[in-house]
Amino acid sequence: MPAPYPLPGPLLPAQWLEWMSRLPAEGGPTGAQWAAEVPSLVDACLDQWELRVTGPAMTGWTAVVFPVERDGVPAVLKVGWPHEQSAAEHTALHLWGGRGAVRLLAADPARGALLLERLDHHRTLMSEDAFTACEIIGTLLGRLNIPAPPTIPPLRDYLLPHLDRLDDPAVPRRFATRTRSLAAELLAEPVRRVLHTDLHFENVLAGEREPWLAIDPKPFAGHPGFEFQPLLHNRVEELGTGSALRWSVRHRLQIAAEAAGVDVEEARLWTLLHTGLQILWERDEPESASLHIALFKALED
Repeated sequence: MPAPYPLPGPLLPAQWLEWMSRLPAEGGPTGAQWAAEVPSLVDACLDQWELRVTGPAMTGWTAVVFPVERDGVPAVLKVGWPHEQSAAEHTALHLWGGRGAVRLLAADPARGALLLERLDHHRTLMSEDAFTACEIIGTLLGRLNIPAPPTIPPLRDYLLPHLDRLDDPAVPRRFATRTRSLAAELLAEPVRRVLHTDLHFENVLAGEREPWLAIDPKPFAGHPGFEFQPLLHNRVEELGTGSALRWSVRHRLQIAAEAAGVDVEEARLWTLLHTGLQILWERDEPESASLHIALFKALED
């Protein structure tokens, strides 16, 4: 039966392609090079896995997703820009085997392509009470943070070049000093668990096999304490200000850490380290950088 949608190339959102075209290479093609290739990549995957497109494209920051069917079974095709954070996505999904995460049906790492089970993208943890959502995410992380094989890149190796850039004037000096001090202490720990590293409220979708499943990992091997920072920069309007902000931030962290089986104080220190780096990473977005400065203050004793 012919696909009810035209060839995928014309369906790729022009605004998203323009955004992708600005990205510099991270060990692979530039965003512009990849954006020029992605229509043919999608076509090749549709042919390779005998898929039928059943809906319009959905885009994240660096990937495009199509709802598809294979032999009448619904699935999604995800084709992503090859970059450092995505390199082990297929490996982690394979290791998890659908336990707490979306199930991987097939992968073509050379094309940056994944065939995944279909989840309900209309239902995320954004619809749940924030503290309930933190408990759900903590429970998922407790299942996902399994021992990491050598095929998962070390978190330490990824972070070290960024720590060297903390002298950027956008990062307050005392925060840079504190972040470096934490890194020297925490990254020396020889813990190697599989980390999702981006499990916020919108990266958990409703499923049929399980009520909630994680998607879109950016996997590294390291300490599970690094996992909780994304919970603090979603739904920020609910955090409040002043003393309310400090209480909300720490309560979210405590709920998630306890559900994951991670020591709360270790989680706080790792989250401070993660937040210090976020100030650097968000330096070109003043509102987001200011939020992370406020989060850093809320997490410090």
